[in-house]
Amino acid sequence: MPDSSHTEKLNQWIAAGEAARARLAAPGTLSLAEVSALQPQEFFAQIGSGELPCPPFGHLVDFVPLEWSSGYFVFQGTPDTRHYNPLGSVHGGYAATLLDSCMGCAIHTLLQPGQGYTTTDLRVSFVRALRGDVGPVRAEGRIVHLGRSTALAEGRIYDVDDRLYAVGSTTCLILDTPR
Repeated sequence: MPDSSHTEKLNQWIAAGEAARARLAAPGTLSLAEVSALQPQEFFAQIGSGELPCPPFGHLVDFVPLEWSSGYFVFQGTPDTRHYNPLGSVHGGYAATLLDSCMGCAIHTLLQPGQGYTTTDLRVSFVRALRGDVGPVRAEGRIVHLGRSTALAEGRIYDVDDRLYAVGSTTCLILDTPR
């Protein structure tokens, strides 16, 4: 039986996810030129406050941006049976998607207006199976290196009890984007 600190932290995580979800605007997209014209912190703040549309993919997979700062990004999602593979656990693609997203967004927080990025390499190591009864998980990405043409980031997925489910790393190519 979970102790009271587990239950309290779980309730905090659920409330944080619901609050983030409530602030988000309807799913939609911007052009690459519109995104690259914004300062990264401004871009994410406007998504987080509902001033800009939330990316449709986050809505589809059901995860939300929770917090970010320079070189750091956290998404929260709650895997359930919609995400199951034929073996009765959450498909590895769900974890890979969360990791790709948090690590890519961590890189994006440090880009300059007029820059974009694309993932060139994604490595994921699965530590334990995700199941529908795990509850919310967080995917946390951090910059390892940001150069002129490439960036490296690492990420991890963990639950309210800090149990690790997957770790990953990425290399992204830094691109000049059209204005």
